[in-house]
Amino acid sequence: MTGTIKRLTDKGFGFITPDGQEKDVFFHSSALVGVTFNDLRVGDMVSFETEDSEKGPRAKNVQKA
Repeated sequence: MTGTIKRLTDKGFGFITPDGQEKDVFFHSSALVGVTFNDLRVGDMVSFETEDSEKGPRAKNVQKA
């Protein structure tokens, strides 16, 4: 999937708005591949996969697109 970084926090997590969807997906800095959390900016395009968690879907294998 692809999407746009919508929000980043100072606690090492953020939210991605998937292309063509309205519901944002949570991600943690541990899900990043080939990029550090500090390299990301709101509005950056990313590719990612999703997995189920106890609080709903979350992103994994997040990479800059």
